Amino acid sequence: MDWIFQTDGSFSYVFLRFGLALTFFAHSSQQALGWHGGKGWKDQVTNWQQKYHVPFALGVFGLFSEVFGAVSMTLGFLVRPAAFFLAGFIASALCLGHWSNGFFLAQRHGRGSGIEYTLALLLMTLAVLVGGAGALSIDGLISR
Repeated sequence: MDWIFQTDGSFSYVFLRFGLALTFFAHSSQQALGWHGGKGWKDQVTNWQQKYHVPFALGVFGLFSEVFGAVSMTLGFLVRPAAFFLAGFIASALCLGHWSNGFFLAQRHGRGSGIEYTLALLLMTLAVLVGGAGALSIDGLISR
């Protein structure tokens, strides 16, 4: 159980955590709460069901993972489990929603975005999964 909280005092992970927290807070508030022109949780999960054949319960779990991940990254608490679930969520988005559109984020009008941005988020979550929360974290306090 110690491995969940174990981390070093590196500030590199703080920047990764806060970048992930900001990104996933904005994204999850749009999807789960309908803020910033989003659909709200029920319409979002229904959209995933219809478009990508994601089971309802798995869609709800994905939204929960995003919200939990944003809070976890902000506080630096349970960062490795949060990073694991965020990595799974973003890997699913990369494969199901972006892979068929190629690499680049900016595409011609009417075409979805490629994997460029989701790949960066996936690699950031994997870095935090391996390295832990870093400095300024509750995990760091617990692991001492």
